[in-house]
Amino acid sequence: MKEARYFYVPDAASSSELPSDEATHAIRVLRLKAGDEIFLMDGCGQFYTAEVTAASTKRCLYSIKETIEREKDWNGYIHLAIAPTKMSDRMEWMVEKATEVGFDEITFLNCKFSERRTLRIDRLDKIIISAMKQSRKPWKPIINPMMDFSEFVKREENGQKYIAHCYDEIARSDLFDEIGKHGTEDRITVMIGPEGDFSIDEVWLAMDNGYRSASLGRSRLRTETAGLGAVMMSQLMLRKR
Repeated sequence: MKEARYFYVPDAASSSELPSDEATHAIRVLRLKAGDEIFLMDGCGQFYTAEVTAASTKRCLYSIKETIEREKDWNGYIHLAIAPTKMSDRMEWMVEKATEVGFDEITFLNCKFSERRTLRIDRLDKIIISAMKQSRKPWKPIINPMMDFSEFVKREENGQKYIAHCYDEIARSDLFDEIGKHGTEDRITVMIGPEGDFSIDEVWLAMDNGYRSASLGRSRLRTETAGLGAVMMSQLMLRKR
């Protein structure tokens, strides 16, 4: 039995050709040829069963045989806002795993104690696409460029809003318990700070703008672990059963 081959094609329904990078993988790595079955995902919840109609050196054409609409595996909307780690590979790992678990949007924060203030969004986007295909999720998370912390917290964000931090002098509620107190259709936004945490002034600013002070548990977590943990907690509460 042949393994199913999945490809990300944003405009799959209105196109008949794989994007260049996907075509290269299909032809040079998988060595697909006319008549082979492939599966497409458009990032907006649709799967497509298709057949390769022509394959040349750089192009791979297809025809759609069936359209399969897929609902998200979770309710609501999960938005992670996180300060990037100094080592970019840690953030790449977190984005990959969070995509496999399932979330809707990620924004990168430029904070007072940030050790990294630039990111390769194009590289992260490719990692997200690869994780989508691996986990068979036809929903592509939105990936936003770096944004200043104060600008982000002052934006209008609906639903539940949390800032996770480690300051004992500021009362914190358990994030998992807090999410569980509300409806499963909510939009959830969780902010995770840099390796040196948010500054205490940033925490107060967030709270002044409607964010609730939250804890991810007793352990002191690395930034990328905290980010993935926040996504998983949100997923456990919002997942469809």
